[in-house]
Amino acid sequence: MLKAFRKKGEKGFTLIELMIVIAIIGILAAIAIPQFVAYRQKGYDTQAKGELKSLYTACQAYFADSPTTTACTEALVSTQFQKSPEVTFAIQATQTMEGTTSSHSAGTKTYRIGASGNITP
Repeated sequence: MLKAFRKKGEKGFTLIELMIVIAIIGILAAIAIPQFVAYRQKGYDTQAKGELKSLYTACQAYFADSPTTTACTEALVSTQFQKSPEVTFAIQATQTMEGTTSSHSAGTKTYRIGASGNITP
């Protein structure tokens, strides 16, 4: 069929062939770009959840060493807890840390530490 568009001895692609390839690339991009954005959002939310869990673990280790302390901010200084600048915490000053929240600046969810130390969105 494509030979009908070519003259004898000519090599290369016809305009129709190139347009078909561009259309296929456009369709693939239309499918891939929204999926990529969704994966990025999920990654940001997972980072916020992971850093909240790390904060909880660091504070609990500090509270085990210093049982009279109730402020987790001392634990952050003493353990040199490193967090991403995009993740923000709202720390509750209790040893259970119930109600402490975490969120990523580009994420869509806020995570919270529950009564038994579980993390929920």
